[in-house]
Amino acid sequence: MQIVKLVAVGDHEAEKTHLFISFTSKSVLEYVPTVFDNYQVTVTIRGELINVGLFDTAGQEDYIRCRPLSYPQTDVFLVCFSVVSPSSYENVREKWVPEITHHCPDVPFLLVGTRTDLRGDRGELDKLAANKQRPLQPEDGEKLARELRAVKYMECSAKTRVCLLQLWRSWVGLLMSQFHVSLCVFCRRAWRKC
Repeated sequence: MQIVKLVAVGDHEAEKTHLFISFTSKSVLEYVPTVFDNYQVTVTIRGELINVGLFDTAGQEDYIRCRPLSYPQTDVFLVCFSVVSPSSYENVREKWVPEITHHCPDVPFLLVGTRTDLRGDRGELDKLAANKQRPLQPEDGEKLARELRAVKYMECSAKTRVCLLQLWRSWVGLLMSQFHVSLCVFCRRAWRKC
């Protein structure tokens, strides 16, 4: 059986843990832990069973030396930011993509905007307005994805589960391509594991 590894990186505000828990459970959670135990799920891709490992990472600066220990053998990264946190968006460019491309230069990544359910939330809008900021829009994510050569940009809400299925399908589609195509047509890089 083929084994693949998906690793999520991003600031704490990006809710990577909530994203993975929403993928692996059928119910909406009232309490979301800050750490997600690594999880394995088996999927069938083109008739072949694939064991997919989901790996969450700690976004805090305290873990800067430990985090790269989870990168070896990564097949795909999810680089996440919150659409209601401009600082988490900037950290994609300044911190997360440089970190993963330093340790795993040829591993593709999807850019994921999370917490879309809060884009119209009055409390979030007021907090952003107090700092002369606004929620990030889909075109902001698409622009950053092009700039950083991400395979694709997607948005979702782990809380409402909006677009989670599409994100899962994109992962699976990327894995299907990775096993059958040697060059990513979007990012123009040869793929290999970290």
